[in-house]
Amino acid sequence: MTGTLDHVMMRVADLETSLDWYQTHLDYEEKERYDGDGFTIAYLGPEDMHEDGAMLELTENDDEVDYEVGDAWGHIAVRVPEGELEDYYEQLMDEGVDDYRDPESCGGSYAFVKDPDGHEVEIVQRDYGALWSLDHTMIRVEDADEALGFWARKFEYVEPRSRWEASSFANYFVAPEDDAEEAMWLELTYNYDGRAYTMGDAWGHLAVRVDDLEDDWEQLMLREADDYRSPEDCDNLYAFTRDQDGHEIELIDRDPEADSLFPF
Repeated sequence: MTGTLDHVMMRVADLETSLDWYQTHLDYEEKERYDGDGFTIAYLGPEDMHEDGAMLELTENDDEVDYEVGDAWGHIAVRVPEGELEDYYEQLMDEGVDDYRDPESCGGSYAFVKDPDGHEVEIVQRDYGALWSLDHTMIRVEDADEALGFWARKFEYVEPRSRWEASSFANYFVAPEDDAEEAMWLELTYNYDGRAYTMGDAWGHLAVRVDDLEDDWEQLMLREADDYRSPEDCDNLYAFTRDQDGHEIELIDRDPEADSLFPF
């Protein structure tokens, strides 16, 4: 399998409100939309995103639901050019985005805002990737060794591309060995106090691109991955497993020549 992260899915209360927020403030464009039975899905991303860049999937269910953000999922992170963090943060403030964690409160290295549903969006500085493109998704894990082992054994992610080990927590950034730097990475956050996390339902899943859905699923089963929703359960269009903490991971086999992003 390629293992490249294809997208991260979040649930939203009102799709049009969320689309307006991401299109207005992050200059995202709607790549494609799918109206299903009882739900609507939209894929978003920058206009000039890299071919290996990840998209944001927003899902709205027709039933009126108040989603719980929980704390097992942390945030998505988007890119701005090196040295321009404060300028872009001030731009967001001028546009009416809520002042959540400004650059000064984060040591001048990054900042945070929240979208209309309370999903945290980190702003990081990079000298690569399209403006506002997805840089990483952070999830919290209860055991760092188990989490690193899961991604290494199941998906062949390499030893951490980078790490930060502080007095009370550690961050590990992992990705496939040959991934383009413009691809989205996964940030694993481990707090040393042994806390447990609430999954909530405002976050949906991460999606990993595979070369052959059936063959790669069989390989995952040999590697003792969780048989959560097999390809057969999903009409052989996609599949789902879960990590050691219960974060859902979709497997999707995208045809780059296909007219639609959706396999269904």
